[in-house]
Amino acid sequence: MGCSASLPDRNSTARLTGFNSESNGATDSKNLKVKLVLLGDSGVGKSCIVLRFVRGQFDPTSKVTVGASFLSQTIALQDSSTVKFEIWDTAGQERYAALAPLYYRGAGVAVVVYDITSPESFNKAQYWVKELQKHGSPDIVMALVGNKADLQDSRQVPIQDAMDYAEKNGMFFIETSAKTADNINQLFEEIAKRLPRTLSS
Repeated sequence: MGCSASLPDRNSTARLTGFNSESNGATDSKNLKVKLVLLGDSGVGKSCIVLRFVRGQFDPTSKVTVGASFLSQTIALQDSSTVKFEIWDTAGQERYAALAPLYYRGAGVAVVVYDITSPESFNKAQYWVKELQKHGSPDIVMALVGNKADLQDSRQVPIQDAMDYAEKNGMFFIETSAKTADNINQLFEEIAKRLPRTLSS
């Protein structure tokens, strides 16, 4: 299940042609612009996380993402700087896996999402981390996100396992619930704080 329209938003098509270029560059140290890609198995809630962050919405009936969808959102930090996230939400189904490198190439941030009730999705998250380590930017900021934290009673991925894995791979770890909005804004604020303040174009 996705959580966003399967096509990019109307304003994004003009920017599609440049998604391999300087989109993780900075305009200046106070106002960063960064390309962020979400990776993870189908149905873990990637689109739901993005929709909750960008529009404050949760739609449990929405369609699966096809290919990738694009949204952007700017946040202001306490030091009065801003970060504009150009967010590429990739499809999780196996048949779209070959397209993922098109989206994470040149990304300054990768958010790797799994479902805390699905060990298979945690395994898939580890696959994406290895892919990013092989093919992603060397200074990419990576976050490991356990989504669906509202389903504690059905948890099958121990929080300690995820924390240990994230620490071992130089990522930060957080659990979120797109449904309840728990930790969604904190995820993006934490990413923003970790961005190098002099991102090169």
